[in-house]
Amino acid sequence: MPRRYGSFYKEVKGGEGDRCKYPTRLDTYGCGCAHDCRYCYAKSLLDFRGNWHPDDPSVAPVDSIKCRLDKIESGTILRLGGMTDCFQPIERKYGVTLQTIRMLNSRGIGYLIVTKSALVAEKPYISLIDPDLAHIQMSVTSTSDGPNFLGERASRPSDRIRAAERLQEAGFDVQLRVSPYIPELIDLGSLRASGVRKCLIEFLRVNGFIGKWLGGAGYDTSAYTHKSGGYKHLPLDQKINLVRPFQDAFERVTVCEDVQEHYEYWRDNVNPNKDDCCDLRR
Repeated sequence: MPRRYGSFYKEVKGGEGDRCKYPTRLDTYGCGCAHDCRYCYAKSLLDFRGNWHPDDPSVAPVDSIKCRLDKIESGTILRLGGMTDCFQPIERKYGVTLQTIRMLNSRGIGYLIVTKSALVAEKPYISLIDPDLAHIQMSVTSTSDGPNFLGERASRPSDRIRAAERLQEAGFDVQLRVSPYIPELIDLGSLRASGVRKCLIEFLRVNGFIGKWLGGAGYDTSAYTHKSGGYKHLPLDQKINLVRPFQDAFERVTVCEDVQEHYEYWRDNVNPNKDDCCDLRR
């Protein structure tokens, strides 16, 4: 029997909650993610406490999810996947995400799927996901299927991009979520060639654990000099220069930002929807 994950529902408070239009998150799996990325902030918060088990994540009980969803108003948008990926490999065994989507559909509750897994574009998911309720962000951190320093154990980048293409062709609201954006790993031409029209950019944020994990794998984070909220970030002027080429490559580009003053710059100068930095289709 899997370990039960009881903290599957959370509304983010504080500065992040104030900036984010969709602060309510539902994780169908927790206390570990098989993707086990070296840049993962959730891993950095849980690993040192002994609560990160990438090879044996906990499973949220479907009956508890049902009780929670019964209290949510129709028209709300929940984020599926805040601390872990709802489409990580364990989903093939337990199908909690599949059952959760069925319940969301029946209640008219919207959902924002954030994933690094091509599973979302496979049957039965692509047949079940409701294009009137769903929004899908496919995270892409590299445009090469070769090894790099990120340590991801997710779907190959090429499979993620093809999944995003397939979802867009099927009529879903889809974005390539370049998160975290590490310029050395992204070939913009490859992303442009996908034909996906929308792109969201989120820059790497570095704390002591993430810096140690990436540094141990050979990535130099010394350029991340702006300190905010317990993390180190790239300075704003560097971010601006890195975003400009994306604005020529995609129909709509938006930036998700953790630093308040940087967030205000993107809101006022770049993001097409000033009230929604995810830029979800309405």
